[in-house]
Amino acid sequence: MSGIAISAAGLGKRYRIGTRPQVSGRLTESLSNAMKSPLTVITGRKREADPWFWALKDVSFEVDSGSVVGVIGRNGSGKSTLLKVLSRITEPSAGIVRIQGRLGSLLEVGTGFHPELTGRENVFLSGAVLGMRRMEITRRFDEIVEFAGISTFLDTPVKRYSSGMQVRLGFAVAAHLDPEILLIDEVLAVGDVEFQRRCLGKMSELGQGGRTILFVSHSMPAIQRLCAQALLLDGGRVASFGTASDVVSQYLGTETGLTGERRWDDRSAAPGDAIATLKSVRVAPAGGGSSEEIDIREAIDIEVEYWNTAPTNVRPLLNVDAFNDDGVCIFALTDQVSESWRSLRPGPGLVRSVCRVPGNFFAEGRVTLNVAVVTHPPLLGHAVELNAVVFQIVDRSEGDGSRGSFVGPWPGVIRPMLDWKVEKTASD
Repeated sequence: MSGIAISAAGLGKRYRIGTRPQVSGRLTESLSNAMKSPLTVITGRKREADPWFWALKDVSFEVDSGSVVGVIGRNGSGKSTLLKVLSRITEPSAGIVRIQGRLGSLLEVGTGFHPELTGRENVFLSGAVLGMRRMEITRRFDEIVEFAGISTFLDTPVKRYSSGMQVRLGFAVAAHLDPEILLIDEVLAVGDVEFQRRCLGKMSELGQGGRTILFVSHSMPAIQRLCAQALLLDGGRVASFGTASDVVSQYLGTETGLTGERRWDDRSAAPGDAIATLKSVRVAPAGGGSSEEIDIREAIDIEVEYWNTAPTNVRPLLNVDAFNDDGVCIFALTDQVSESWRSLRPGPGLVRSVCRVPGNFFAEGRVTLNVAVVTHPPLLGHAVELNAVVFQIVDRSEGDGSRGSFVGPWPGVIRPMLDWKVEKTASD
């Protein structure tokens, strides 16, 4: 176990679906219960329908000390169950878990708090559960209260706290009482935006300080920014475990058909009509590399090829619309504004249109492009492909991007890196 903080081998957790009626001493009640039970009498033999559901099944992995690992997967894939088993809230049904180090966790609102005790009392209770001495807890107490922002309600029973207040206090306790291993479920969604930023900043600080962190999140940018590795669960089983960028790409590819390039070599099957037909759509970093996962600092080329079969008196043009994960249009572009389009010789032929988007322009996250070859007036679409390509912008927070050294979530549908002039205009 040297150097390994968490080890799971053949881990499984099952739950019973429904309940079995209690056995009764009366014959009539026994017969009634038998009719309601999942046991069915067939040709004098009993056959039992499987009443068990496996939330986790044969899960095996190891996490090195000091690693920050993201846990991802669709709802119901077993993420929260895994953290509950690792934190010893739930006993496993199969397999072995070994934990080396003092463990703190924040899994659900109010986890580990006694509702009748005050916030102050729960801080000391949580520290005692972690095996800390009262003097150690007292030394960190003011820092915990300041981070949680609940000083006004410090001596109020926790049962009277809002869910947001409980999350703030829970995270502050879990992060400040020196756990060697920290398990965090995505309860941060309950908190306000500013608190989420501070939490992510604190997690980054803890990770850089050598703590072992398992972080469940549905935010792929947060996973890629904070975690070196990721564990993908699917149906209670490990689907993938490796570098965060590879696992996130696999997950997004499965979820959305993530692809940075589309081709239609067969013109008869390509989107289009008698005026224009698509041949290919691709995005790629200008310096080369993956078309699906692009560093936020890289310039990106958007390239569309189409067969123009219009007569010489008709001039097709290209429209490209980009959308983020929330369905917000980031921009709408047209090549009609370029001098090269205006000087293009009209008539049939293969047209290639390329637009370069500078680095540090997109915000991190998924970007979907819709493309359309159109004519106007009147405005008519001829070769239209929605969700033509989907790619991921990755911000690794290495200090020379538009976010600088800030590690928290960054608002906005774009994140341009603009020129600033900063100067001292007077001296004290």
